Amino acid sequence: MVATAATASFLPVPLPDAGKGKPKKLGGGGGGGGGSVNLGGLKQKQGLCGGLQVKANAQAPPKTVEKVENDLSSSSSSISHAPRTFINQLPDWSMLLAAITTVFLAAEKQWMMLDWKPRRPDMLIDPFGIGKIVQDGLVFRQNFPIRSYEIGADKTASIETLMNHLQETALNHVKTAGLLGDGFGSTPEMCKKNLIWVVTKMQVVVDKYPTWGDVVQVDTWVSASGKNGMCRDWLVRDAKSGEILTRASSVWVMMNKVTRRLSKIPEEVRAEISSYFVDSAPVVPEDNRKLTKLDDSANFIRTGLSPRWNDLDVNQHVNNVKYVGWILESAPQPLLESHELCAMTLEYRRECGRNSVLDSLSDLSGADVGNLADGGFFECKHLLRLDDGAEIVRGRTQWRPKPLSSNFGHVLSQVPVPAEST
Repeated sequence: MVATAATASFLPVPLPDAGKGKPKKLGGGGGGGGGSVNLGGLKQKQGLCGGLQVKANAQAPPKTVEKVENDLSSSSSSISHAPRTFINQLPDWSMLLAAITTVFLAAEKQWMMLDWKPRRPDMLIDPFGIGKIVQDGLVFRQNFPIRSYEIGADKTASIETLMNHLQETALNHVKTAGLLGDGFGSTPEMCKKNLIWVVTKMQVVVDKYPTWGDVVQVDTWVSASGKNGMCRDWLVRDAKSGEILTRASSVWVMMNKVTRRLSKIPEEVRAEISSYFVDSAPVVPEDNRKLTKLDDSANFIRTGLSPRWNDLDVNQHVNNVKYVGWILESAPQPLLESHELCAMTLEYRRECGRNSVLDSLSDLSGADVGNLADGGFFECKHLLRLDDGAEIVRGRTQWRPKPLSSNFGHVLSQVPVPAEST
């Protein structure tokens, strides 16, 4: 509508041609219509005064119908013969001004709707975005804010929180690449063949834990691992400073979700995913040390663990992140208070169902629990097993002293206990 108004203001309406017919007369009576007409003593004026002649006729005494017809015909003829001058061919400036005003008001409304206000540097960056593909379509990147319910007593993110970020970016990578079928991270060809991905080994190195309010940037990519496996790597940075916080590498294989047996990668599936493989070494060098099996002689044992309904994923088995929490259930409390987990290696042996009952075993190698507060690095061995003895996960964790600013046990020891009132 704005464009139409602006166009009409620049293109004046053409005047009717006086040579094309005559205006119809009222009543069908005869009468001339060309020369000067007697208007009851008023003389006809030339040019643009025809409008005044009509007004004079309205104030004159009543006349015959033929006289009125002659007056109307004379007025129309006078208007049609108005000379075309520079003034009356200029555009209608009022319409042009209205069009310009409308355009500016619409532009102002759109400008006010934009989020142009400057942000503080500590405000969250893209906290709700699903992420994007970067580096020639081979790397997926996503940001995560560290929320209040994802931290522990020392205000740093838990290891389970970091593991959930890794799993979320892996699934969103498949989704953003257009490879997500009906399954949980499965491609369309995998869904046709009832295949799912399962993790067999996970290595995580935590250089620094993010704190509440930080935003972490997670990059992930995939590469081939042997003939029938896939390696997925992650690199976690501080979104503001770019400092590397966490590195992780994992190995995945395919399992038939009906028979629950491992499967080779079909050629149809390989054709879907091979173009996304990156030719690079794992971001965490493989730890080839053998993970020894623990038995009932372990230092710390926690029994009677069982999954809840919310611990199951859409493939009807326990989420692999849940295993990390169960492993740490048997870790000694003084170690958790004075140290933080800095490296972890897990080997997944079998899956766990909703009706399973598990035992968590931990063994602190060559250390006295009473001397943990003195500092130093420690290594723990772990085993998660079913109550019938079948192994679920073997693991090894490494621990370093917590920084004094976040040392929960140290802080508690410095807090004075108020005396009991008498």
